[in-house]
Amino acid sequence: MKEKTSYVCSACGYDSPKWIGKCPSCGEWNTFQEFRVKKTAANARVSAGADGFSMSSGSSPLRMSQIKTEDDPRINLHDNELNRVLGGGLVPGSLILLGGEPGIGKSTLVLQTVLRMTDKKVLYVSGEESARQLKLRADRIMESPLAFPAGEAVSPSRDPSVMVVCEAMMETIFKHIESEQPDIVVVDSIQTMATENLESSPGSVSQIRECAAMLLKFCKESNTPVILIGHINKEGSIAGPKILEHMVDTVLQFEGDRQYMYRIVRAIKNRFGSTAELGIYEMVQNGLRPVANPSELLLSDLDNSEGLSGVAIACAIEGVRPLLIEAQALVSTAAYGTPQRLATGFDTRRLNMLLAVLEKRIGFKLAQKDVYMNIAGGIRVTDPATDLAVISAILSSNVDAAIDRKTCLCGEVGLSGEIRPVSRILQRIGEAEKLGFQDIIIPHSNLQAVDTEKFTIRIHGVRKVEEAFRELFG
Repeated sequence: MKEKTSYVCSACGYDSPKWIGKCPSCGEWNTFQEFRVKKTAANARVSAGADGFSMSSGSSPLRMSQIKTEDDPRINLHDNELNRVLGGGLVPGSLILLGGEPGIGKSTLVLQTVLRMTDKKVLYVSGEESARQLKLRADRIMESPLAFPAGEAVSPSRDPSVMVVCEAMMETIFKHIESEQPDIVVVDSIQTMATENLESSPGSVSQIRECAAMLLKFCKESNTPVILIGHINKEGSIAGPKILEHMVDTVLQFEGDRQYMYRIVRAIKNRFGSTAELGIYEMVQNGLRPVANPSELLLSDLDNSEGLSGVAIACAIEGVRPLLIEAQALVSTAAYGTPQRLATGFDTRRLNMLLAVLEKRIGFKLAQKDVYMNIAGGIRVTDPATDLAVISAILSSNVDAAIDRKTCLCGEVGLSGEIRPVSRILQRIGEAEKLGFQDIIIPHSNLQAVDTEKFTIRIHGVRKVEEAFRELFG
């Protein structure tokens, strides 16, 4: 079998027939590595036909009117959080990539999800753990009712429809797929897979790209969904070439601080749903418990902070879900020449903009003071409606005056100090009322769409930041 020499950029996966110093695709220097590639590598990808798997397949162009568009029912994952993030369930024939830091719980989340799916046959391909390790983890998950919604716990005596194979060679994996004919395939992880067509080591750019292409061809032609677990590098992005994220249908980011019990699944890319959705889990001893109402958990210590300054409650929207979060601020005199501006869970650049608005439009002198901002619970918010709560917490800490714990805020702050309207105001008000808040401060422009008589919570509309401060501090 003939072989050829190829040079592949380790940063982006660009192919070149000869070595070059600077990659023309990503601009990096000295990233090309030499690989010997078999000539048949491009044509040896496994595909699936009506009567099984073959080493080549043909296709013919179709008119747009000839393409059938009947909707395939989505596969229920028996996990409301994951179903929401995916857009309503797992789409047949889709390729899902789940990435996250080491030890964050990626394998645990996928394993406990497939253990629930007793009506589907799942092939779990592990390139990192042994079958015994997976069995021990599965036993811990199945013994914990907290990891399963009510009525869906898997009995330890019942054998779930999960087949486990510990293999890293793609050609052998496809033989197992052909013999088992699973409904869902899980690959843990894509960085450990390798194909015989390439002589590079597993985890290299060329191996990841080729193995992902083989799995993509399989899932599209066989209409079988494939879930890939991926590692991330030290910069926080998916390890391997960027083309990996382009090839898959959905990219899920599993994030969270190890010091906190909460984990968040966020859709970075989703061809079958919104990328604004997120799912929240609580890490328990035996698995991950879906959190149905995260606002109650995020505000669980609210009573303990009664009378403390620098704390404000914001009503944010993440996807379709309203969240009441606690914004904490600390303003102190700068100990050194340059004041510090640090934020956790909030955009530092937006914090600097809000501080400039406070100084220019309101007249508070914060140029020589350190400002520290934190979103309690270890989550990260991007909703601009949290602006009003952030600047209120900063002012509360600066003047050392506490904000009433039964008051929440939502509103976007403009550069001229005006409070701009926010979307889905009725959902925000309803969530605050449900959790027992007595007052809510919203943009005055949103009052036109609100029937105040339908709510027991007192609604205050403000046009400028000064009006909001007068409502809070008198």
